Amino acid sequence: MNADRFVPLIRPGQVATGSAPVFERIGIVGLGLIGGSIALAARQRWPSGLVIGVDRNEVLERAVARHAIDVAASNLTIVSEADLVILAAPVLTNISVLEQLPGYVEKPVIVTDVGSTKRAIVQAAATLPAHMTFVGGHPLGGSTHSGIEAARPDLFAGRPWVFTPSPGSGDSGPGAGEMSEATGRLFQFVEGLGAVPVAMDAARHDRLVAFISHLPQLTASALMRIVGDRVGDEGLALSGRGLRDTTRLAGSPGDIWADICASNADEIRPAIDALIDVLRRLRDTVGDRDAIADLFDAANRWRSALDDTHS
Repeated sequence: MNADRFVPLIRPGQVATGSAPVFERIGIVGLGLIGGSIALAARQRWPSGLVIGVDRNEVLERAVARHAIDVAASNLTIVSEADLVILAAPVLTNISVLEQLPGYVEKPVIVTDVGSTKRAIVQAAATLPAHMTFVGGHPLGGSTHSGIEAARPDLFAGRPWVFTPSPGSGDSGPGAGEMSEATGRLFQFVEGLGAVPVAMDAARHDRLVAFISHLPQLTASALMRIVGDRVGDEGLALSGRGLRDTTRLAGSPGDIWADICASNADEIRPAIDALIDVLRRLRDTVGDRDAIADLFDAANRWRSALDDTHS
């Protein structure tokens, strides 16, 4: 595939049906699990729209094979006419691409991202020219599998998709005042993908995900390493479903999580400290039946609350 050419794809047997697209031309930079799933869902929901993919040639070829995109290139020139640009690479790569975009896009455009941390990219977006409107985004849906091969159009169905409008943008969240046109259109877009849009400020987002996403991931990875190092293959062969279920997240790709941790370290450290405090108390009281009962009672209550939110 020539990296400098627009590569049009033909949609076999497909006709333009359904409602008009929220965005006629969507550019997606990064076609892994999230970017690929957005592409598949957008083409399914709005077949008359155009989905533009930017990634390495080998990834683009796999995206083409899955009919996830309409045109493709390995450089940003191809997104120059997009109405919406979605940055779907790892967190720090998204920031780098964001800083390059003004050199390629001269027309009015809305830009968002899908990264798991928001403060750093919102701060970086403050220097964008006036014709580029950035609204940070984070779909809270995923998988331990990665890459375009794991992408699926229903990945976001019923899942929250957080947006973090910049201060002073006129956005105050649904039900709390007027919402900017850009955020309103993004809400419509992700609702079309099956997600449930939510607005909050970037700092609150990063505090919350440190506990509900980053701490569980790091805990599962640390637990899997400790168990594996201590018992080896022989011990793992004796394990049951409990260990597999508890450490499911340990299969997540480390390169993506290195960026997440680097960009949210100040919020992740207090979350880890809170877990360490609980584990220390557990270590000191592990023989105390009342203490164990109290731990399990509290955990069971919060687990029931978690199940209720997803029922």
